[in-house]
Amino acid sequence: MASFRRFRPDDINRFAKCNLDPLTETYDLDFYLQYHAKWPSLFQVCQDQRGNIIGYIMGKVESSPDAYKFSEHYLPWHGHITALTVAPEARKMGIGKMLTEQLETAADEQDAWFVDLFVRRSNERAIRFYKNMGYSVYRVVKDYYGDHATDPTRSGEDAYDMRKPMRRDKDHRHIRDDGEEHEVYPEDVW
Repeated sequence: MASFRRFRPDDINRFAKCNLDPLTETYDLDFYLQYHAKWPSLFQVCQDQRGNIIGYIMGKVESSPDAYKFSEHYLPWHGHITALTVAPEARKMGIGKMLTEQLETAADEQDAWFVDLFVRRSNERAIRFYKNMGYSVYRVVKDYYGDHATDPTRSGEDAYDMRKPMRRDKDHRHIRDDGEEHEVYPEDVW
């Protein structure tokens, strides 16, 4: 039986089962603690009966800086999934879905227009998961993943910026049906 609760700083020492997945982005200690301090309701873990962390979600609610308010890339108040991962042995149990729904509820309570996330274009399993949850591709972020900054001869992998409208966006102003046709670069994404 699994249980869900807010992240605590000592959970970082128990993320290994989740973070071993090569598609899971891992961060330094300061990054995790920053999310815990700023957005505690959007940082949830799932643990098994023995207390092992078998899944977690990190998110935030924010908007683009005011300096970009008139840019075509400006993002209004929205929720963002920074990381979602489930340990391999705990997959297909609905844990990812429950964690995502908890974050969406928290974003809705904070009056967000939508929840968005970035996913590797090659990660078909995750794309299918998010589409089944009501997310759609809003735009393609060219060369979002990769080490092209350290090796200019290599390009990175594209990301899909996927979105799901929240209650506030009744007219679906912040989603698109043709998102795969809209390309931007990482410097256009705040």
